[in-house]
Amino acid sequence: MLKIADRSDEDEVLAGLTLGFSADPFMRWLYPKPDAFLQHFPRVMSFFGGRALDHGAAYRNEDCTAAVLWLPPDVHPDEDNLLACFEETVSPEKHAALFATFEQMDRFHPSDPCWHLAFIAVDPSSQGKGLGSSLLKKSLEQCDTDQRPAYLESTNPANLSLYRRFGFEQIGLIETDEAPPLFPMLRAPV
Repeated sequence: MLKIADRSDEDEVLAGLTLGFSADPFMRWLYPKPDAFLQHFPRVMSFFGGRALDHGAAYRNEDCTAAVLWLPPDVHPDEDNLLACFEETVSPEKHAALFATFEQMDRFHPSDPCWHLAFIAVDPSSQGKGLGSSLLKKSLEQCDTDQRPAYLESTNPANLSLYRRFGFEQIGLIETDEAPPLFPMLRAPV
């Protein structure tokens, strides 16, 4: 059973999402050392997608081994704190590629209000049970009710087929010479 997550669930939700991203190509490029990843990635998620917890746009399963953070239309990441976090925690030699990636992300993000899928993940111990699909199905209902598009940047090419099954279409490629590519995707409301 899926539940709406709020700030009281934040630590558990971010812990589950962190485990789900433990082998993510882009996130582990940012933080290749396990201790740095475990220490800093939850802060990154909080700054990028944490506002979902304030807007009824975060879902989790019973034990927080699966969760999704959506930014509703006109709700945006905490960019100032996110950039400061990256400047402080990511190796300086990666800054140019990271900030070039952000510039490209801005170009692909729809100009009209949309639902932005910030993070979705399932703890590796619970993968293969349909939890990711359940999260997407439930949360896309809101996008369809609002008749708003849904947008995401996939950081892992292994997830593209899942997103395509739910109607997302790749609208470009975000790449630099150094960072793993990101895949911007858009879904029209049904």
